[in-house]
Amino acid sequence: MSTAMTFGQKQFIPTPPDKGSFPLDHEGVCKKTMTKYMKCLFTNNSNNSLCREEAKDYLACRMEHNLMAKEDFSKLGFKQDSETQMDEKHK
Repeated sequence: MSTAMTFGQKQFIPTPPDKGSFPLDHEGVCKKTMTKYMKCLFTNNSNNSLCREEAKDYLACRMEHNLMAKEDFSKLGFKQDSETQMDEKHK
């Protein structure tokens, strides 16, 4: 494999993720919620907007078991529970 660069080509410089890295779930403590989320994605043709509750449960499990930093769900793209309930009432 050649490592030579052509003139004008930009060099790729990797950057770490915004939220940092997180440990793998070697013990399988969140496997049940992860499986539920993955089944939801499969059932809904990978439309993750239909699996938001499962995603939230999975992230909550990871935070609960220190597999990721504890974050407010609003910072992770989820609405407050009261807003979610109000949205469901208007449907």
